[in-house]
Amino acid sequence: MKVLVIGGGGREHALAWKLKQSEGVEQVFVAPGNAGTARDVQLTNLLITDKVALREWAQANAIGLTVVGPEAPLAAGVVDEFRAHGLAIFGPTQKAAQLESSKAFSKAFMQRHGIPTAEYQTFTDPVQAHAYVDAKGAPIVIKADGLAAGKGVVVAMSLAEAHEAIDFMLLDNTLGVAHNEGGARVVIEEFLEGEEASFIVLCDGVNALALATSQDHKRLLDADQGPNTGGMGAYSPAPVVTPAVHQRAMDEVILPTLRGMAADGIPYTGFLYAGLMITPDGRVKTLEFNCRMGDPETQPIMMRLRSNLAQVLLSATRAELDQVTLDWDPRVALGVVLAAAGYPMNPRKGDAIAGLPGDEADRMVFHAGTADANGQVVVSGGRVLCVTALADSVAAAQQKAYGVVDGIRFDGMQCRRDIGYRAL
Repeated sequence: MKVLVIGGGGREHALAWKLKQSEGVEQVFVAPGNAGTARDVQLTNLLITDKVALREWAQANAIGLTVVGPEAPLAAGVVDEFRAHGLAIFGPTQKAAQLESSKAFSKAFMQRHGIPTAEYQTFTDPVQAHAYVDAKGAPIVIKADGLAAGKGVVVAMSLAEAHEAIDFMLLDNTLGVAHNEGGARVVIEEFLEGEEASFIVLCDGVNALALATSQDHKRLLDADQGPNTGGMGAYSPAPVVTPAVHQRAMDEVILPTLRGMAADGIPYTGFLYAGLMITPDGRVKTLEFNCRMGDPETQPIMMRLRSNLAQVLLSATRAELDQVTLDWDPRVALGVVLAAAGYPMNPRKGDAIAGLPGDEADRMVFHAGTADANGQVVVSGGRVLCVTALADSVAAAQQKAYGVVDGIRFDGMQCRRDIGYRAL
């Protein structure tokens, strides 16, 4: 079987890397891919991004399974396009992807279906938004209603920070948010205390199958300081997701979401990522939904997966997830993101990358924002690489991953030195 992965980031590199190991898969294409997927002789980059052109290519090349990585193609309706022509594709439809592409849709959905989440209000008028923040006080959370590549959330610890975020999102659009119909909107919600975890499942419209637990580090700097980012590192499993929390997440968040989407006439298929806040007393609240695997959570999760990913995802396209079990490596996987100079606001591109090691079974460098410039791997995005290692403990996985990190060099390289500290 030939498989197509849509996307060009670290998540897609990790998915393609795992899919090529699946028995029965003869070739994996990545559209458009990056310098890391280009360097892998078992993967083939495909420089097509238009959904109709991709679908026509998939038909012409007898692609047996397509897996969608990032949010933008989902929001653009790539799944609808492929399905309309009888092609097997794993991901949510354009309407279902509103769970991520519109924070306002998502919050209203959760409120309607009794899914635990933070108190909130939605605004298009900056004057009203500023007044609401003044009335509520800080800390408070400001979210852009639209796709923002993981940077559309500001956890404002002061009123000044909250007001600045409102102006960024409603007036300046400094964050480059892809606004939904009706123009710029923000969702302002209460700040929740607790520990965040990423709870990611596979969905086939009826059934949900949980992936290994994981936790990422959103802030740029050590000890969770600095601005929010798309994620500076992650590890799996996440001790904070105890068996009791896992059950609550399934019973109170995931299954009600599947039932609610079906009841609303929008059956949900694909990866579903629930960003959860786990309160000190073990309750669970939903911070957000993503309609895809998390990045950088995908990299550690794929390192631990032992099952045939292609067959699992094919089963999901046939609504047969209730017949699937997943096999996991019991070891810890930990990934450290190396980011470009100026990330997250103004990442610098073009810096040459040196010291990239070869791939090993328990140590992988997944590429995200990289490109090939005349045979030299260069920085082409904000988050550049994710160095991921597998070991018997968090401390051992840290040591192994940072050992690789220390050998990689590019000008202005940023990385946290404490990934996994919550689990130690």
